[in-house]
Amino acid sequence: MYKNHLVVATFLGGLSVMLGAFAAHTLKTYLDPQSLTSFETGVRYQFYHVFALALAGILYREFPDKKIIRAGTCFILGIVFFSGSLYVMAFLGATSQFKWIGAITPIGGVLFILGWFLLGLTILQKSR
Repeated sequence: MYKNHLVVATFLGGLSVMLGAFAAHTLKTYLDPQSLTSFETGVRYQFYHVFALALAGILYREFPDKKIIRAGTCFILGIVFFSGSLYVMAFLGATSQFKWIGAITPIGGVLFILGWFLLGLTILQKSR
């Protein structure tokens, strides 16, 4: 078990619930539908990858390898880049001078993918 990733997962999970509730009860009156949808997508992917991060933390006990830690780090950074950029864009608007922030979102997606591949690769290598 890798405690650091499990602890971060619990806090990011709680934050996901708070952000989701904030979007459902408050933001819908302030954001246009497209911005609200982007924000909700960020929350959804953050929540999905909280479970991936927790899984990495748990799998580390069975498959102790630095790639598992790197996978968890990819999930954390993916949340920051992917979800974080969507949160910022929802508030600043995609048509503003900060439109370049949208270019950060795919970096987070690539980090998510890399994290999943690192998990799978480590399990394959260690189970042989």
